[in-house]
Amino acid sequence: MQTIYTLLVAEAKQLIAGEASITEKLQAICDLLANKVTHYDWVGFYFADAEQRLLHLGPYTGEATDHTVIPFGKGICGQVAVSNQTFLVDDVTAQDNYIACSMTVKSEIVVPLFVNGKNIGQIDIDSHTLNAFTQEDQLFLEKLNQALATLYV
Repeated sequence: MQTIYTLLVAEAKQLIAGEASITEKLQAICDLLANKVTHYDWVGFYFADAEQRLLHLGPYTGEATDHTVIPFGKGICGQVAVSNQTFLVDDVTAQDNYIACSMTVKSEIVVPLFVNGKNIGQIDIDSHTLNAFTQEDQLFLEKLNQALATLYV
């Protein structure tokens, strides 16, 4: 049986193969995920400026955020920029280095986006539900990012 995630990867690959700009494709993927996965309340991309050691907000779907630039090491996204590892947070209030975007955010997952072995950014997903993300979410988002990497090669 196909899961929603299998179907979403296929749909995302169709968007990636389309004629739109990279920014339009990323926005379409944010919209797709937020609309199809009930516990994905905010979906966005941050892109690394390795020289400046900063992450810059790219396309996103959800509530507006003041966090358009995040230093490497700060918050969950900044930690992923340094560690190059997926970070799944069941309860954001338990994290000392969490940057609160909204009082409604309860859990978060951040998955790095690698192109030719280099972490160029990440997909960041917030949920208004505690313990929202599973290993299945992580595997899905890692597979999605592998497909997205083809936009940059």
